[in-house]
Amino acid sequence: MKNTSGKRKARGRISAEELDRKFERGEDITGFMDFKKATVVKRVNVDFPVWMIERLDNEALKLNVSRQAVIKMWIHERLARPSAHKHP
Repeated sequence: MKNTSGKRKARGRISAEELDRKFERGEDITGFMDFKKATVVKRVNVDFPVWMIERLDNEALKLNVSRQAVIKMWIHERLARPSAHKHP
């Protein structure tokens, strides 16, 4: 990634704690980031019936995670399965 700020790009590795301190002080930490591994996220809206939300919330409570995490986990599991129906 080209450094356009005029500052020298950070070299080497630092601990998570030091990265946190730099961030909290408002320092530029982009030199420590590897943007080649960044995941692009797109927001979508999905409507669920109330009974489904209640069941998702119960599962989230059992797993001690958010409703969104349960939805993502379950969709990921389903999409990761080999499919008998291959689309061209």
